[in-house]
Amino acid sequence: MPLAVLEERLAKLRELRTWMVCLTGGEPTLHPELVPLVRRMTELGFHRRQLLTNGYRLREKLVLALNDAGLTDLQISIDGVRRNATTVKVLDPLRGRLELLARTARFRVVVSAVIGSAPPSEALEVVRFTLGLGLTPRIILLHDGVGHLQLSPDELAAFAEVKRLLGRRGREAADYRERLIEHGAAPFRCRSGSRYLYVDEFGAVHWCSQTRGLFSKDLLDYGLADLERQFHAGKPCAEACTVGCARSASAYDGWRAQEPMFPTG
Repeated sequence: MPLAVLEERLAKLRELRTWMVCLTGGEPTLHPELVPLVRRMTELGFHRRQLLTNGYRLREKLVLALNDAGLTDLQISIDGVRRNATTVKVLDPLRGRLELLARTARFRVVVSAVIGSAPPSEALEVVRFTLGLGLTPRIILLHDGVGHLQLSPDELAAFAEVKRLLGRRGREAADYRERLIEHGAAPFRCRSGSRYLYVDEFGAVHWCSQTRGLFSKDLLDYGLADLERQFHAGKPCAEACTVGCARSASAYDGWRAQEPMFPTG
């Protein structure tokens, strides 16, 4: 994706009063203009500038450059400890990269341990290793193809132990995952398309990565009226949603009475 195209989209997001931008993939560290892109995010004044990466291409030169460019957050999700038939995105080959981040990064590093892609005990090992480095651990529950949780008893036990280790840090968006596990549903007023925009590689806004067939509009054509419309739009997938970004971005509006986002008159 040409840098100029990405810069145009960033400028549009700033026009829409965006507070935080997260670069995802694919794998963002493959982009040859990643550092200039992060620097442009800083220049535009986004409060938080985040990168999601598998970590494999992180070297000291790149980490130092991201420091200087103004990156504020980096997240690596790790599926287990040892490679298996499902994944190679595991701790064993990434230990050195995490140690490098612990020594060198001036930005916040979140390591997300995944339950559902490896023996559940491996998620506990990832969390303990992360804590030992002084980085920030997080837990992710792998969902199925339609976004629903299907956890075994061993996986549920591992999740409970991770929650114990993390304490309050293990709670996300009113602990919706506990409600999903216990009741199979955790209804909320989803504000995707408004407080949270998922922008694909073609520049189209969707509610999230799981709902690309339900709503789409070109980012460059987006305006305040679209933000308000999607703020109030009902989302048929909300009850069993496992998309943490959408839930966290929507949680703010669960704390107060609802008013139009942009009052008129």
